[in-house]
Amino acid sequence: MAEVQFTQPFQRRLKALAKRYSQIQSDIQPIVDELQAGNFIGAQITGTDATIFKVRAKNSDIPTGKSGGYRVIYQVISPESVLLLLIYAKSDHGDVSLEEIATAVKWALD
Repeated sequence: MAEVQFTQPFQRRLKALAKRYSQIQSDIQPIVDELQAGNFIGAQITGTDATIFKVRAKNSDIPTGKSGGYRVIYQVISPESVLLLLIYAKSDHGDVSLEEIATAVKWALD
């Protein structure tokens, strides 16, 4: 059973998205459940020193499936510890840069 922690940047972005997308909590809950079970889902992001994954989640408020939904970026600290770093709506933001991810990792570890 892995402990899933929400970083400040993740919480801020989640709160901002929740103002527009009322279902966001239930949409990302399956991801949190999988991570707590120890299943590291999604695609691993290369080019960083840390073990970072990006996973897609559907947006129930706009029926476009996972491709137009949310992206959750998380870091695996250990098999028992996961940090949720960033979340964004694909319709609002293309891709996050490695710099943004590195900044989120650095901020989370401070």
